Amino acid sequence: MNATGKAVPSERGQKQLDTLKRAVAEALEKKRRLGQYAVLWKNGKPVMIGDDAPKSHKA
Repeated sequence: MNATGKAVPSERGQKQLDTLKRAVAEALEKKRRLGQYAVLWKNGKPVMIGDDAPKSHKA
């Protein structure tokens, strides 16, 4: 995916980005407190993190 546009978001865009980042951080913290695993993207691949995350995943 190629993104084109400004290197620095507008003030409104930055507020939206900050809100999304805060929402994701809160959701991940809630999952951590509840002992649930989460699925994140790292290096273009899904990764399961958390104490109860499955050890391997076969699609």
